[in-house]
Amino acid sequence: MTEYISLSMSEINHHIPEGYSLRLMSDKDYAEISKICGLVYPTERPYSDEELAAHHLLFPEGQFVVVHEESKEVAGAHFSLLIDLSHFHLDDDWETLTAQGTFADHDPEGHTLYGADLFIHPDHQHHGLAKTLTLATRELVAQQRLWRMVGGSRMPGYGKVSQEIAPEDYISKVKKTELVDPVLTAHLHDGWDVITAIKGYLPHDEESGGWAAVIQWINPECAPPPEFDISRIPKKNG
Repeated sequence: MTEYISLSMSEINHHIPEGYSLRLMSDKDYAEISKICGLVYPTERPYSDEELAAHHLLFPEGQFVVVHEESKEVAGAHFSLLIDLSHFHLDDDWETLTAQGTFADHDPEGHTLYGADLFIHPDHQHHGLAKTLTLATRELVAQQRLWRMVGGSRMPGYGKVSQEIAPEDYISKVKKTELVDPVLTAHLHDGWDVITAIKGYLPHDEESGGWAAVIQWINPECAPPPEFDISRIPKKNG
């Protein structure tokens, strides 16, 4: 039986668009999820059924989907796992942080929720579904008394100006609203903080000029101790 989320946060209830519902992923969703992956990330290999089954087995409570109620089809998904950031570099790529997409590095004792993927079917974009999924993961962070959530944000506006401006300067201009990035700006509006730029997070992301941004959300009820501040995590390239 598919398990539906108990939405205790009124903010999540408020942000679920009419005609959609939020629940945890089930094995019946795998084919639809892979199809959406192919549409959203045409240069990347979609998740296989085996990988999605592994995600579900390792950390079922961290795999969310939104469903279009009229069609009963999956409209978007957000996958996450627990990690201990001290075992990684700040600028590690997606393949490293997800163990090549398998989530085999999921650490039940980890204090950080890593947002491995968030994607919405093109037919259902611009309805606020990404916001709904983001709020669901933050509620998970609060429920499990984790320190924070981190992720990697694409910067699809950067590729067009990469010869003119450094990635950190681009991020600074987006934060100051001097520039608008289709993805990073949305993350900033959703309460994320940008930590640094990283090269090669998604190796085939030409729109982002090969760069991404490390983003973080701190749990206000259970912030990390100073010695675990994300800025103290070393980079492998610098």
